[in-house]
Amino acid sequence: QVQLVESGGGLVQAGESLRLSCAASGSIVSINDMGWYRSAPGNQRELVARITSGGSTDYPDSVKGRFTISRDNAKNTVYLQMNSLKPEDTAVYYCNAQILSLSRGWAYYWGQGTQVTVSS
Repeated sequence: QVQLVESGGGLVQAGESLRLSCAASGSIVSINDMGWYRSAPGNQRELVARITSGGSTDYPDSVKGRFTISRDNAKNTVYLQMNSLKPEDTAVYYCNAQILSLSRGWAYYWGQGTQVTVSS
């Protein structure tokens, strides 16, 4: 079975940085787009960053210039470097990936989430 596991979350002060990782494992044939989403209390889930298999990236204005998404295809891993963190960034962060597997074909997978808390 395919699964995504996030790591790197934690509690930091405003202005500091965190680097999130998400590693995919299982009977993976290939991975297309990968991305990071977040869910904060009182807010809908929102896209934080997305990266295609070709390396193109997409960010919303709320994080543009502060966050950077990258991937290591050899490790089936996607990263999110978060700089200049703000209290508004506090949320549970989830990684997402479109994965081709032997068992399911193409499907989207979600990680379990990692908590990021930014204190003021």
